Amino acid sequence: MNDPDTPHGELTLRTLAMPADVNTNGDIFGGWVLGQMDIAAGITARDRANGRVTTVAVDAMKFIRPVKVGDVLCIYTEVSRVGRSSMGIGIEAWVRRGGYNAREKVTEAIFTFVAIDENGRPRPVPAE
Repeated sequence: MNDPDTPHGELTLRTLAMPADVNTNGDIFGGWVLGQMDIAAGITARDRANGRVTTVAVDAMKFIRPVKVGDVLCIYTEVSRVGRSSMGIGIEAWVRRGGYNAREKVTEAIFTFVAIDENGRPRPVPAE
């Protein structure tokens, strides 16, 4: 059984939420969080595809809790599906609030990437 208090996947990206990224409610923009998730998922997809990839879809995006200024955003990723040229990357975003070691899950999603060649055309994902 999955532990809801433990991140799934590999820690791929860690960054600090800054005041420049807040919305009018004082929370960090969801778009900023989404961008960080795309960067992390792209790293994982590029590693699995051994080369260039592009984001083609964001599936099952779920915002669970807000991210606050000063939170350390930790993004965990794992390859959840590999097709001929596409990959599903499972993502969980967690925060460490106020410098404490306690973690809170704030967002989860599945991003779909396609491996591309030097001309930007789909190419097969190599076998593992």
